[in-house]
Amino acid sequence: MTDNLQVRMIILAAAFILDLILGDPKGIPHIVVFIGKLIKACEDLLWHEFKLSVEEDEDKRKKLACGFLLWIIVCGLSVSVPMLFVRIVWSMNEYAGIVLEVLICWQLLAVRSLFGESIRVYRALGAHDIKGARLAVSMIVGRDTDRLDEKGIIRAAVETVAESTSDGIAAPLFFMALLGLPGMLLYKACNTLDSMVGYKNERYIYFGRFCARMDDILNFIPARLTGFIMAVLAGAAGLDPKGAMRIFLRDRKNHSSPNSAHCEAAMAGALNVRLGGDAWYFGKRVSKKFIGDPEREVVTEDIRNANKLMLVTACFSWLSLLLVLLVITRCI
Repeated sequence: MTDNLQVRMIILAAAFILDLILGDPKGIPHIVVFIGKLIKACEDLLWHEFKLSVEEDEDKRKKLACGFLLWIIVCGLSVSVPMLFVRIVWSMNEYAGIVLEVLICWQLLAVRSLFGESIRVYRALGAHDIKGARLAVSMIVGRDTDRLDEKGIIRAAVETVAESTSDGIAAPLFFMALLGLPGMLLYKACNTLDSMVGYKNERYIYFGRFCARMDDILNFIPARLTGFIMAVLAGAAGLDPKGAMRIFLRDRKNHSSPNSAHCEAAMAGALNVRLGGDAWYFGKRVSKKFIGDPEREVVTEDIRNANKLMLVTACFSWLSLLLVLLVITRCI
Protein backbone atom coordinates (compact mmCIF):
# COMPACT_ATOMS: atom_id res chain seq x y z
CA MET A 1 0.00 0.00 0.00
CA THR A 2 1.37 3.38 -1.01
CA ASP A 3 0.45 6.16 1.41
CA ASN A 4 2.05 9.22 -0.15
CA LEU A 5 0.91 12.80 0.18
CA GLN A 6 -0.33 13.07 -3.41
CA VAL A 7 -2.68 10.12 -2.90
CA ARG A 8 -3.78 11.55 0.44
CA MET A 9 -4.65 14.83 -1.28
CA ILE A 10 -6.76 13.02 -3.88
CA ILE A 11 -8.65 11.08 -1.21
CA LEU A 12 -9.20 14.17 0.93
CA ALA A 13 -10.40 16.22 -2.05
CA ALA A 14 -12.73 13.56 -3.43
CA ALA A 15 -14.27 12.59 -0.07
CA PHE A 16 -15.04 16.18 0.89
CA ILE A 17 -16.65 16.98 -2.47
CA LEU A 18 -18.77 13.83 -2.31
CA ASP A 19 -19.90 14.64 1.23
CA LEU A 20 -20.64 18.26 0.34
CA ILE A 21 -22.77 17.29 -2.66
CA LEU A 22 -24.33 13.96 -1.65
CA GLY A 23 -24.09 13.65 2.13
CA ASP A 24 -23.73 10.22 3.71
CA PRO A 25 -23.50 7.43 1.12
CA LYS A 26 -26.70 5.38 1.03
CA GLY A 27 -27.06 1.66 0.55
CA ILE A 28 -23.62 0.60 1.80
CA PRO A 29 -22.44 -0.38 5.30
CA HIS A 30 -21.63 2.71 7.35
CA ILE A 31 -18.44 2.55 9.38
CA VAL A 32 -19.66 4.97 12.08
CA VAL A 33 -22.69 2.74 12.65
CA PHE A 34 -20.34 -0.21 13.11
CA ILE A 35 -18.22 1.79 15.56
CA GLY A 36 -21.34 2.66 17.54
CA LYS A 37 -22.46 -0.98 17.68
CA LEU A 38 -18.95 -2.04 18.68
CA ILE A 39 -18.94 0.48 21.54
CA LYS A 40 -22.32 -0.73 22.80
CA ALA A 41 -21.32 -4.39 22.59
CA CYS A 42 -17.98 -3.84 24.36
CA GLU A 43 -19.59 -1.65 27.02
CA ASP A 44 -22.22 -4.29 27.82
CA LEU A 45 -19.57 -7.02 27.89
CA LEU A 46 -17.30 -5.11 30.26
CA TRP A 47 -20.13 -4.23 32.65
CA HIS A 48 -21.23 -7.86 32.70
CA GLU A 49 -17.82 -9.53 32.92
CA PHE A 50 -16.43 -7.21 35.60
CA LYS A 51 -19.76 -6.99 37.45
CA LEU A 52 -19.83 -3.21 37.46
CA SER A 53 -22.62 -1.42 39.27
CA VAL A 54 -23.96 2.12 39.02
CA GLU A 55 -24.60 2.29 42.77
CA GLU A 56 -21.29 0.95 44.13
CA ASP A 57 -18.73 3.75 44.70
CA GLU A 58 -16.03 1.23 45.57
CA ASP A 59 -15.94 0.19 41.90
CA LYS A 60 -14.32 3.50 40.92
CA ARG A 61 -10.88 2.10 40.05
CA LYS A 62 -12.39 -0.87 38.29
CA LYS A 63 -14.60 1.42 36.22
CA LEU A 64 -11.63 3.61 35.30
CA ALA A 65 -9.67 0.54 34.21
CA CYS A 66 -12.61 -0.81 32.22
CA GLY A 67 -13.04 2.55 30.52
CA PHE A 68 -9.39 2.48 29.48
CA LEU A 69 -9.85 -1.07 28.18
CA LEU A 70 -12.95 0.02 26.25
CA TRP A 71 -10.98 2.78 24.54
CA ILE A 72 -8.12 0.45 23.61
CA ILE A 73 -10.44 -2.22 22.17
CA VAL A 74 -12.73 0.11 20.25
CA CYS A 75 -10.01 2.35 18.84
CA GLY A 76 -7.78 -0.61 18.05
CA LEU A 77 -10.47 -2.45 16.12
CA SER A 78 -11.88 0.69 14.50
CA VAL A 79 -8.48 1.42 12.96
CA SER A 80 -7.02 -2.04 12.34
CA VAL A 81 -10.03 -3.78 10.76
CA PRO A 82 -10.80 -1.13 8.09
CA MET A 83 -7.10 -0.68 7.35
CA LEU A 84 -6.71 -4.44 6.90
CA PHE A 85 -9.41 -4.38 4.21
CA VAL A 86 -7.79 -1.33 2.64
CA ARG A 87 -4.40 -3.05 2.49
CA ILE A 88 -5.94 -6.17 0.93
CA VAL A 89 -7.70 -4.13 -1.75
CA TRP A 90 -4.57 -2.02 -2.37
CA SER A 91 -2.55 -5.21 -2.86
CA MET A 92 -4.96 -6.29 -5.61
CA ASN A 93 -5.42 -2.95 -7.35
CA GLU A 94 -4.17 0.46 -6.25
CA TYR A 95 -7.04 2.32 -7.93
CA ALA A 96 -9.58 0.17 -6.13
CA GLY A 97 -7.68 0.89 -2.93
CA ILE A 98 -7.98 4.62 -3.51
CA VAL A 99 -11.71 4.28 -4.17
CA LEU A 100 -12.17 2.32 -0.95
CA GLU A 101 -10.27 4.93 1.05
CA VAL A 102 -12.42 7.67 -0.50
CA LEU A 103 -15.59 5.78 0.47
CA ILE A 104 -14.40 5.38 4.08
CA CYS A 105 -13.19 8.97 4.35
CA TRP A 106 -16.50 10.16 2.87
CA GLN A 107 -18.41 8.37 5.64
CA LEU A 108 -16.33 10.08 8.33
CA LEU A 109 -17.30 13.62 7.29
CA ALA A 110 -20.54 15.34 8.28
CA VAL A 111 -20.89 18.54 6.25
CA ARG A 112 -24.06 17.68 4.34
CA SER A 113 -25.63 15.63 7.13
CA LEU A 114 -25.07 18.39 9.71
CA PHE A 115 -26.60 20.92 7.33
CA GLY A 116 -29.55 18.66 6.54
CA GLU A 117 -30.36 17.69 10.11
CA SER A 118 -30.21 21.27 11.40
CA ILE A 119 -32.28 22.59 8.49
CA ARG A 120 -35.00 20.09 9.43
CA VAL A 121 -35.22 21.90 12.75
CA TYR A 122 -35.40 25.22 10.89
CA ARG A 123 -38.22 24.00 8.65
CA ALA A 124 -40.22 22.54 11.52
CA LEU A 125 -40.00 25.82 13.40
CA GLY A 126 -40.96 27.69 10.24
CA ALA A 127 -44.09 25.54 10.09
CA HIS A 128 -44.77 26.28 13.80
CA ASP A 129 -44.36 22.56 14.54
CA ILE A 130 -42.73 22.65 17.98
CA LYS A 131 -43.18 18.91 18.50
CA GLY A 132 -41.53 18.17 15.15
CA ALA A 133 -38.75 20.65 15.91
CA ARG A 134 -38.06 18.94 19.25
CA LEU A 135 -37.88 15.59 17.48
CA ALA A 136 -35.57 16.97 14.78
CA VAL A 137 -33.21 18.63 17.24
CA SER A 138 -33.11 15.47 19.37
CA MET A 139 -31.30 13.80 16.46
CA ILE A 140 -28.32 16.13 16.77
CA VAL A 141 -28.07 17.02 20.48
CA GLY A 142 -27.40 15.00 23.63
CA ARG A 143 -29.57 17.04 25.99
CA ASP A 144 -33.18 16.39 26.96
CA THR A 145 -35.32 18.07 24.32
CA ASP A 146 -38.80 17.55 25.74
CA ARG A 147 -38.33 20.61 27.98
CA LEU A 148 -37.15 22.97 25.22
CA ASP A 149 -39.30 25.87 24.07
CA GLU A 150 -38.81 27.52 20.67
CA LYS A 151 -35.83 29.62 21.81
CA GLY A 152 -34.24 26.62 23.49
CA ILE A 153 -34.60 24.57 20.31
CA ILE A 154 -32.94 27.31 18.25
CA ARG A 155 -30.05 27.66 20.69
CA ALA A 156 -29.55 23.88 20.81
CA ALA A 157 -29.42 23.67 17.01
CA VAL A 158 -27.04 26.62 16.66
CA GLU A 159 -24.73 25.30 19.39
CA THR A 160 -24.60 21.89 17.73
CA VAL A 161 -23.82 23.36 14.31
CA ALA A 162 -21.03 25.40 15.91
CA GLU A 163 -19.43 22.57 17.89
CA SER A 164 -19.86 20.03 15.10
CA THR A 165 -18.06 22.33 12.68
CA SER A 166 -14.95 21.25 14.55
CA ASP A 167 -15.53 17.68 15.69
CA GLY A 168 -17.65 16.58 12.72
CA ILE A 169 -15.78 18.32 9.91
CA ALA A 170 -12.57 20.25 10.61
CA ALA A 171 -11.04 17.77 13.07
CA PRO A 172 -11.53 14.68 10.84
CA LEU A 173 -10.06 16.65 7.93
CA PHE A 174 -7.13 17.71 10.12
CA PHE A 175 -6.31 14.13 11.15
CA MET A 176 -6.73 12.85 7.59
CA ALA A 177 -4.24 15.44 6.37
CA LEU A 178 -1.86 14.81 9.28
CA LEU A 179 -1.92 11.01 9.61
CA GLY A 180 -3.90 9.68 6.67
CA LEU A 181 -6.91 7.40 6.97
CA PRO A 182 -5.66 5.65 10.17
CA GLY A 183 -5.56 9.01 11.95
CA MET A 184 -9.03 9.89 10.73
CA LEU A 185 -10.40 6.53 11.90
CA LEU A 186 -8.75 6.90 15.30
CA TYR A 187 -10.23 10.36 15.75
CA LYS A 188 -13.73 9.26 14.73
CA ALA A 189 -13.65 6.24 17.05
CA CYS A 190 -12.49 8.40 19.94
CA ASN A 191 -15.09 11.08 19.24
CA THR A 192 -17.88 8.50 18.97
CA LEU A 193 -16.78 6.98 22.28
CA ASP A 194 -17.01 10.40 23.92
CA SER A 195 -20.49 10.98 22.50
CA MET A 196 -21.69 7.63 23.87
CA VAL A 197 -19.90 7.20 27.21
CA GLY A 198 -18.32 10.58 27.94
CA TYR A 199 -21.08 11.81 30.25
CA LYS A 200 -20.70 12.89 33.86
CA ASN A 201 -23.60 10.89 35.24
CA GLU A 202 -23.62 7.96 37.67
CA ARG A 203 -22.98 5.34 34.99
CA TYR A 204 -20.22 7.10 33.09
CA ILE A 205 -18.48 9.50 35.49
CA TYR A 206 -15.64 6.99 35.97
CA PHE A 207 -16.26 4.43 33.24
CA GLY A 208 -16.25 7.08 30.49
CA ARG A 209 -13.57 9.34 31.93
CA PHE A 210 -10.61 8.04 29.93
CA CYS A 211 -12.60 8.19 26.68
CA ALA A 212 -13.64 11.77 27.44
CA ARG A 213 -10.07 12.81 28.27
CA MET A 214 -8.68 11.29 25.09
CA ASP A 215 -11.31 13.12 23.06
CA ASP A 216 -10.29 16.35 24.81
CA ILE A 217 -6.66 15.72 23.85
CA LEU A 218 -7.39 14.96 20.19
CA ASN A 219 -9.70 17.97 19.86
CA PHE A 220 -7.38 20.42 21.60
CA ILE A 221 -5.78 21.84 18.47
CA PRO A 222 -8.69 21.44 15.99
CA ALA A 223 -11.21 23.14 18.28
CA ARG A 224 -9.03 26.21 18.76
CA LEU A 225 -8.08 26.48 15.10
CA THR A 226 -11.68 26.06 13.97
CA GLY A 227 -13.00 28.62 16.44
CA PHE A 228 -10.40 31.13 15.28
CA ILE A 229 -11.17 30.44 11.61
CA MET A 230 -14.89 30.88 12.25
CA ALA A 231 -14.26 34.24 13.88
CA VAL A 232 -12.04 35.41 11.02
CA LEU A 233 -14.46 34.23 8.32
CA ALA A 234 -17.69 35.46 9.92
CA GLY A 235 -17.77 38.42 7.55
CA ALA A 236 -17.61 36.09 4.53
CA ALA A 237 -20.82 34.48 5.79
CA GLY A 238 -22.51 37.87 6.10
CA LEU A 239 -22.19 37.94 9.89
CA ASP A 240 -20.26 40.06 12.42
CA PRO A 241 -16.50 39.32 12.34
CA LYS A 242 -15.63 41.84 15.06
CA GLY A 243 -18.24 40.42 17.41
CA ALA A 244 -17.13 36.88 16.56
CA MET A 245 -13.49 37.59 17.42
CA ARG A 246 -14.39 39.55 20.58
CA ILE A 247 -16.63 36.82 22.02
CA PHE A 248 -14.26 34.08 20.85
CA LEU A 249 -11.39 35.63 22.80
CA ARG A 250 -13.56 36.39 25.84
CA ASP A 251 -15.86 33.35 26.21
CA ARG A 252 -14.00 30.45 24.57
CA LYS A 253 -13.34 28.90 27.99
CA ASN A 254 -16.93 29.22 29.28
CA HIS A 255 -17.57 25.48 29.29
CA SER A 256 -16.74 22.51 31.48
CA SER A 257 -15.17 20.91 28.41
CA PRO A 258 -11.82 22.48 27.44
CA ASN A 259 -12.81 22.46 23.76
CA SER A 260 -16.57 22.90 23.34
CA ALA A 261 -16.87 26.66 23.83
CA HIS A 262 -14.34 27.81 21.22
CA CYS A 263 -16.59 27.37 18.20
CA GLU A 264 -19.73 28.23 20.17
CA ALA A 265 -18.15 31.51 21.27
CA ALA A 266 -17.21 32.44 17.71
CA MET A 267 -20.72 31.56 16.54
CA ALA A 268 -22.42 33.51 19.34
CA GLY A 269 -20.36 36.60 18.55
CA ALA A 270 -20.92 36.27 14.81
CA LEU A 271 -24.70 36.09 15.34
CA ASN A 272 -24.74 38.67 18.17
CA VAL A 273 -26.69 36.30 20.43
CA ARG A 274 -26.15 34.54 23.73
CA LEU A 275 -25.74 30.76 23.74
CA GLY A 276 -25.06 28.30 26.54
CA GLY A 277 -26.79 28.44 29.88
CA ASP A 278 -28.32 25.64 31.93
CA ALA A 279 -29.53 22.50 30.15
CA TRP A 280 -31.15 19.19 31.10
CA TYR A 281 -29.36 15.87 30.62
CA PHE A 282 -30.87 12.51 31.60
CA GLY A 283 -33.52 14.25 33.69
CA LYS A 284 -31.05 16.41 35.63
CA ARG A 285 -30.44 20.13 35.27
CA VAL A 286 -26.78 20.94 34.51
CA SER A 287 -25.48 24.42 35.25
CA LYS A 288 -23.58 25.93 32.32
CA LYS A 289 -22.06 29.34 31.75
CA PHE A 290 -23.44 31.71 29.14
CA ILE A 291 -21.52 32.34 25.93
CA GLY A 292 -21.97 35.67 24.17
CA ASP A 293 -23.97 38.80 24.95
CA PRO A 294 -27.79 38.99 24.98
CA GLU A 295 -27.87 41.70 22.32
CA ARG A 296 -31.05 40.19 20.94
CA GLU A 297 -33.19 37.06 21.22
CA VAL A 298 -32.37 34.13 18.99
CA VAL A 299 -34.65 33.69 15.96
CA THR A 300 -35.24 30.80 13.59
CA GLU A 301 -33.10 32.44 10.89
CA ASP A 302 -30.07 32.04 13.17
CA ILE A 303 -30.03 28.34 12.28
CA ARG A 304 -29.58 29.16 8.59
CA ASN A 305 -26.94 31.77 9.36
CA ALA A 306 -25.08 29.30 11.59
CA ASN A 307 -25.01 26.89 8.66
CA LYS A 308 -23.60 29.57 6.38
CA LEU A 309 -20.67 30.08 8.74
CA MET A 310 -20.26 26.31 9.10
CA LEU A 311 -20.06 25.83 5.31
CA VAL A 312 -17.61 28.71 4.82
CA THR A 313 -15.40 27.38 7.63
CA ALA A 314 -15.56 23.80 6.32
CA CYS A 315 -14.57 24.78 2.79
CA PHE A 316 -11.77 27.06 3.98
CA SER A 317 -10.38 24.38 6.30
CA TRP A 318 -10.46 21.80 3.52
CA LEU A 319 -8.75 24.06 0.98
CA SER A 320 -6.16 25.16 3.54
CA LEU A 321 -5.23 21.57 4.39
CA LEU A 322 -4.97 20.68 0.71
CA LEU A 323 -2.72 23.70 0.19
CA VAL A 324 -0.49 22.67 3.11
CA LEU A 325 -0.15 19.16 1.71
CA LEU A 326 0.62 20.58 -1.73
CA VAL A 327 3.35 22.82 -0.35
CA ILE A 328 4.88 19.92 1.58
CA THR A 329 4.92 17.73 -1.53
CA ARG A 330 6.76 20.47 -3.40
CA CYS A 331 9.35 20.76 -0.63
CA ILE A 332 10.29 17.09 -0.21
